[in-house]
Amino acid sequence: MPGAADADNRGMKITFKLFATLTDYLPPEARRSNQVELDIHPSASVQQIIEPYGMPPKLVHLVLVNGKYVAPEQRLSTTLNEGDVLAIWPPIAGG
Repeated sequence: MPGAADADNRGMKITFKLFATLTDYLPPEARRSNQVELDIHPSASVQQIIEPYGMPPKLVHLVLVNGKYVAPEQRLSTTLNEGDVLAIWPPIAGG
């Protein structure tokens, strides 16, 4: 899996959260809590962490790292630190 740690590289743990309709892309056992703990490679970008979950790009609307917005053009270059929280929201319609 891209972004995953392998035996040669020490991984780090982050929390990956999906909200609203995106929870369907999490493993079934994680959908109720809407989050999973991931062991990722330290050099993995936000985009590399998101890709294996197969979410359509148009649904990956609001990407936050520890509550701070990550713009689409920064997702390939932004990496995380041990203990970070990566959260993703789909577009939300309101009225």
